[in-house]
Amino acid sequence: MSIRIGILGYGNLGRGVECALRQNSDMELKAVFTRRDPEGVSILTETAKVCPVSELLNWKEDLDVLILCGGSATDLPEQTPEYAKHFNVVDSFDTHARISEHFAKVDEAAREGGKTAIISVGWDPGMFSLNRMYANAILPEGKDYTFWGRGVSQGHSDAVRRIPGVKDAKQYTIPIEEALRAVRAGENPELSTRQKHTRECFVVLEEGGDAAKVEETIKTMPNYFADYDTTVHFISEEEMRREHSRIPHGGFVLRSGVTGWEKENSHLIEYSLKLDSNPEFTSSVIAAYARAAYRLFREGNIGCKTVFDIAPAYLSAKTGEELRASML
Repeated sequence: MSIRIGILGYGNLGRGVECALRQNSDMELKAVFTRRDPEGVSILTETAKVCPVSELLNWKEDLDVLILCGGSATDLPEQTPEYAKHFNVVDSFDTHARISEHFAKVDEAAREGGKTAIISVGWDPGMFSLNRMYANAILPEGKDYTFWGRGVSQGHSDAVRRIPGVKDAKQYTIPIEEALRAVRAGENPELSTRQKHTRECFVVLEEGGDAAKVEETIKTMPNYFADYDTTVHFISEEEMRREHSRIPHGGFVLRSGVTGWEKENSHLIEYSLKLDSNPEFTSSVIAAYARAAYRLFREGNIGCKTVFDIAPAYLSAKTGEELRASML
């Protein structure tokens, strides 16, 4: 029997989840739910339906897991607790500072409904989080470093697009090579925000847009650019389509630590990702955790979970015996 999946939201992430489900033979997309007019939403899965969000609760008996593909700023803080009362859910909430708050709300809702919810699934938070945790457990004396990029930050790009006079924009986060080299060399540097990453923006102006004002607004924007060395390029729409249509990303998680009675031996753990498509990779992680949500629910393990709470075997379509024979 296939795990019956619903998708709420059909942007970049929702489309990525649809593609990921096609690569998991034990899963089946049953429906996509949208706030747009369903007649105007064209999906790839011929056997699935497109429905308005208003009909979602009518599907409570027809979906095993609902995957929430909205944004972390305004969608998921409301949607995940709301729907966790009625469905097993997975989301990709990525506002790190608010994860504990989000967890508490979702856990209360899921337990009220007797459902299983998994939040903050993706690569950071998600796979990077797991690797930070594993490395800390293995090397309790050490230092953590996380570098993102070179890749497109969708949140920062959106922030630039909201500036008056901007028609379109892409922002790239870029690790500073000297900082990365120092960490890999075991120098354990103390690095400020500015010393770890730079930011590069490519901007298409609206007709009559003030380039100098836009550039100043970008470079002084608190929480986004003010703490970084930022370069701004003004380009044409044609160049934006030609050179910046993709959404690549990636990065590195490193922990430098020591072992031995006198701490005489040094070690470096490094995990890296290089992604052609940020949303499609995130979607692939989400699909694996949807399988875990389904299995946990069937075992009666309800409430909210994060990637820290779930054994790796729950993610795989392989049986325990197959995993032991092929991967252990």
